[in-house]
Parts: sequence; C-alpha cells; structure tokens
Amino acid sequence: MNYCKLFLITGLLSLVINVGALAQINENKTVLCLVAHPDDAEFQCAGTLALLADKGWKIVIATMTPGQAGSAVLGPEEISAIRRVEAANSAALLNGSYYCLESEDVFITYDKPTLLKAIELIRKVRPTIVFTASPSDYMVDHEIASKIAMTACLASGIPNIKIDGTSPYPFIPYLYYCEPTFGLDIYGNEIKSKIHVDISSKIETKESMLVCHKSQRDWLLKISGVDDYLISMLEFSKKEGKEIKRDYAEGFRQHLGFSYPRNNILKSELGKQVFEH
Repeated sequence: MNYCKLFLITGLLSLVINVGALAQINENKTVLCLVAHPDDAEFQCAGTLALLADKGWKIVIATMTPGQAGSAVLGPEEISAIRRVEAANSAALLNGSYYCLESEDVFITYDKPTLLKAIELIRKVRPTIVFTASPSDYMVDHEIASKIAMTACLASGIPNIKIDGTSPYPFIPYLYYCEPTFGLDIYGNEIKSKIHVDISSKIETKESMLVCHKSQRDWLLKISGVDDYLISMLEFSKKEGKEIKRDYAEGFRQHLGFSYPRNNILKSELGKQVFEH
C-alpha cells in the first residue's frame, strides 16, 4: 500500500514536470548547492557554479552546519560566526547568497526536523539544479547531507508536507552528486564520475572562493606547515582534468531515479565544457 501511494504521488509530480518543465527552467535559472560544511562547495563544485553564473544562473550555496567544530582554539559559537561570514563572502564572489541550516558538525541527522529545514529551503529557493555531496564519502556528515538533499528535492512538491510560509514546489530539480573527497568511497575504491565539467577557465575563481575560508586555511597551515588546503584542491581538480584531457575539471553523477529529470541540463547549459562518459 505504501509503495502504491508513493508511486501515485511521484507520478502526479512527474505529470506536473512534463507540463511545466521548460517554462520552469527558463523562468527560474537558480542553482542550489546543498552540502554539509562551509568550504565543501568550494572543493566540490565551485568551478561549475562559476560557469553557470556566467550563463545567468542565480547561485545559492547552503550548508547543513556552520562548521562549529572547525577550530582547536576558538569556541563553537565564535568559529561558527566566522565561518558563516566566510561562506557568505565566498558565495558573493558569484553574486550568490548563502544559507545555513544550523545542524552541528558530526551530528547531522536524517530526521524530520532536519528534513523540514531542507524542504523549506528548496521551496523558498525553488532551484532548477541542485548539487550535493556524494552518497558515499569518508565522513558520515557528507553522506547524510546527500540523503537529505535527495529527499528534499522530491518531498518539496508534496502538498501534505505543511511548512508555514511555504508552498509546494511543483518541480523536481535536476540533482547532481559531487565527487567524494579525493574521489574515494569508504573502502578506498575510486568512484568514477559519468560527467566531467572543464573548469580550467574558472580555476582562479574556485581558488579565490576557497581562500575566503581563511579560518580553515590558517588552521590547517598551522597544523601541517604546508598550504595543503589549496594544494589538495588544485591537485584533485588537475587529476579530474586528466580524465577529459583538460587542465582542471570537476566530476559529477546525475541522480536518475524514478520521477527525476533524466536529461543532462549541464550539457544543455555549458555545451562543450561538459563531457559525458
């Protein structure tokens, strides 16, 4: 019975999509990046966001947490305040906006209160494209953020999920999973992306966005004595670039489950900068 109900709900949502998808894309060129922590977006998809911004897309970066665990010196409230500002400054480089859902590092939970926050965000932002973390990654925070984004994309259109001040969003966004950290799953196996975006023209923008997160860069520099923060981003972007014989790239996998859009809108928007495998 539950399966039948879900089938009917998603079927009705798909019908709405088929009728209004093209108009929705044309009228609301908004992309949402919903990830776990401040600076995740910069490592995972900032170059692609910059390319979309050049095409007239509105950029929204959201994190599940403010990064309260990101200091060995400052307390959680103080470092959180700093990192919210850093994340907002990074998004501003793309004329974008920043939201925080105010979960806590290590304690991101797949539960009703957290899901309602994510659903509310999607209903307010009304994105056509959503980027999120890999479903398999070294840290559970990333994996839970991925699941929350996936559920929120579908659930934001269900009328019987009531959230004050919002209305159902009758469009299931195009959902893309970013690369896991260093491209590896929890067993150390390499995860191969099926889509790569050539970000060579935006690597300086990606670097500038990451540099906005000064608290994390300084912290890691103090610990290691080496600027691993930038080096690791550049090296991994270069590694992904080799997959398509370009200087730098970002990799993605598209969610193609039932009722989600199946065409690759990144290819439609970015053309020759997108490589499909």
